[in-house]
Amino acid sequence: MILLGSTGSIGVNTLNIARKFKLNVEVLVAGRNIKVLNEQIREFKPKKVVIANKEDVSKVNHSNVTFGEEAILEAIENSDSKTVVNSLVGFLGLKPTLKAIECGKKIALANKESLVVAGKFIDQSKLSPIDSEHFGLWYLLQDKQISSMTITASGGSFRDYPLKDLANVSIKEALNHPNWSMGNKITIDSATMTNKMFELVEAAWLFNTNKLDAIIETKSLIHALINFSDGSTTAHIANASMQLPIAYAILGKCDDEILKPVDLLEVGSLEFKKIQTSRYPIWEIKDEVLNNLDLGVVLNAANEVAVAKFLKSEIGFLDISNITMNALNKYNNISINTIDDIFEIDKEVRIYCES
Repeated sequence: MILLGSTGSIGVNTLNIARKFKLNVEVLVAGRNIKVLNEQIREFKPKKVVIANKEDVSKVNHSNVTFGEEAILEAIENSDSKTVVNSLVGFLGLKPTLKAIECGKKIALANKESLVVAGKFIDQSKLSPIDSEHFGLWYLLQDKQISSMTITASGGSFRDYPLKDLANVSIKEALNHPNWSMGNKITIDSATMTNKMFELVEAAWLFNTNKLDAIIETKSLIHALINFSDGSTTAHIANASMQLPIAYAILGKCDDEILKPVDLLEVGSLEFKKIQTSRYPIWEIKDEVLNNLDLGVVLNAANEVAVAKFLKSEIGFLDISNITMNALNKYNNISINTIDDIFEIDKEVRIYCES
C-alpha cells in the first residue's frame, strides 16, 4: 500500500493492521513528526518516503526521500501498489484522491474533505471509507427499503459545558475530547459538530440519499443506525477503534477478530441526546447543505480558515461556526460544474474568511 499521513492516528492504526496481516507498505507519506516516521521506516522498510518540508529531509533515515504536494502525486503515480490509504487532513488530501482514481488504484479514504468538496467527481467504485459511521451504515445495509439513515456523534469536548461559558473556552479545553485522542483539527471539528456535518455530506454521496441525520451517543459504542420503511431499526455496535473500518477498507473482508466484542452488561446503559443548535450553531444549516451538496466546498474552506484562526488564538470558539455560517450565507448560490470550479471557489472563500 501507499500510506498518506502515516504518523497520524489513522496512519498508526493502519500500520497496526499492516503488521497484523503482514501487508507490504511501499510508500510512507508524513508531515513533520520525523521521530515517529523514522521508527515506521525502520519497521516497515518502505521503498519511498515523502514528507512535508524540504528542511526536514536530512533528518529522515531513508535514501529515497522527497517533499511537498507534487512529490505525493508522483509517488502515487509511480508506485506498484494497488491501494492508497489517504489519511491526510484537510483540502490537501483532495489532489491525492483524484490522482489515485486517475491511476486506477483502490482508495481507502479517511480524508473527509475529498468527498465533502468533490463528491460529484469521485468514482466510488474503488473507494472504501475509513470512518466508523460510514462503515457502520455499509455494514448494516440489507436488500430492504430504507426510510432514513442516522449516524452518531460523541458531542465533543463541550457537550456538558454550561452554554454561557462556550464563548470563553480555551484551546486546551477544546482539545480535551471526552472519549479519545485525535488530531487537533478533527478534535475542534468534533466540538463544533462540523465534523458530523462533513460525515453527513460524505454519507449523502456514498449512499445517494439526503435522508440523513445524527444524534449524540455519549459512549461512542453505537456508530450508525438504519431506519427501514417497515418501522424497524438496526444499529451497528462496536468498541471505538478505527482498526475495524481500516481492515475492511484494505482487505475487502475480514473474519479475524479485530476488536473485543462489546459487553452490554458491562456497559449497563446508553445515553442519547439531540444535537441542539444552542450548543452547536452549525447544525442550523444542516438541511441547507444536504439539499445542495455543492456547498461542501464552502463549508470546508471556511471551517479550515476558522479553525486555524482559533488555534492561533485570533478568534473565540463560537466564532468558528459564525465564520463558517457567514461564508455559507454569502456563497449559498454557488454551482460547481468542474474540478477547477472547486479550487477557484475554495480560494475565494478562504480569502473572504481571512478578511
